[in-house]
Amino acid sequence: TQSTNPLAMAISGQGFFSVAESNGATPSGQTTFNPQQFYTRAGDFAMNSQGYLVNSAGEYLQGWAVNPATGAVNQSQLQTIQVNQTQFSPVPTSTISLAANLPETPAAGSTAASQVQVYDALGNLQPVTVSWTQDSTNVWTATVTSPNNTPSATIGTAQVDFGPTASGNPVPAGTIGALGATTGAVTVTPYAAGAPASLNLTANFGSGNQTIALNLGNFGSSAGVTQFGGTTYNLLDASQNGVGAGAFSGISIQPSGNVVANYDNGQSVTLAQIPVTTFAAPNSLQSQNGQAYTATATSGNPIAQGANNNGAGTLVVGSVESSNVDLAKQFSNLIIAQNAYGANAKVITTASTLLQTAINMVQ
Repeated sequence: TQSTNPLAMAISGQGFFSVAESNGATPSGQTTFNPQQFYTRAGDFAMNSQGYLVNSAGEYLQGWAVNPATGAVNQSQLQTIQVNQTQFSPVPTSTISLAANLPETPAAGSTAASQVQVYDALGNLQPVTVSWTQDSTNVWTATVTSPNNTPSATIGTAQVDFGPTASGNPVPAGTIGALGATTGAVTVTPYAAGAPASLNLTANFGSGNQTIALNLGNFGSSAGVTQFGGTTYNLLDASQNGVGAGAFSGISIQPSGNVVANYDNGQSVTLAQIPVTTFAAPNSLQSQNGQAYTATATSGNPIAQGANNNGAGTLVVGSVESSNVDLAKQFSNLIIAQNAYGANAKVITTASTLLQTAINMVQ
């Protein structure tokens, strides 16, 4: 059944969620867990104040940890999933990619410059401008500046040679053939056929030195900065890989079982993966309170695996298994509702009798 809860999950097919039950808390308020392993199909999970995913029976969802840097899943151990709701730390820019075409014969008085906003170590945006000046046929000087760079707004310069004649290297006409003649805090990569042609900048925006590779494409490639025919500068693309700080905005669960933390800067990080646990004889599991089960000698060992692998069911996110109810609790609620109905009926009957007696007295 579809649910308005985006963290709710149902298992379509065989398998169970692995869950833990709390047995108290530490003096500092950290939740502690019963070492007994439990399993359930009740997937109406929600995030509590401590960041745990807990269902209506008070059971804590378990999964595999995911390395946020590499995305590697640690399938050797199940652990209780707890979402860290701290903000996303800024990632300073380390690479700028530039794609543009410089004119073979620039018009008099024309300018060739591109500006890219990069992130410093504190997550602040810093403008970096790459200006081009033609020195001679097929030879240009790239000047990199930024107003907040110290000690000077000019980070440095480098010579860029296009084509085989200017560079002396076997590259197609109009493509980068060599880099050299640098000044300031700029170094260049040496020529190698098909290798990246990069200016390596060392900037300082007030938080210490920050190394940035200005990628101009590959030597001999038409993807990147080129010098083909025309009289005007044509910018094709300018991008960078830095990210600003971001506040936690929520979590989402993917059909693959990935638990993803989302941030208001557009970034997301995979924190854990939810496996589906299967048994050779699931009907032999021991029923426990709260729609939970424990393994027995006849049920077989639990096998945790990714959703839809080797007979494990698939995850249906945003849904719950409506047949998954605690019958004892439902019967108790029914008895309470029936008693309440009976009491209300008695009140109505008594009120009617009193009203009829009052009418008879008047008569």
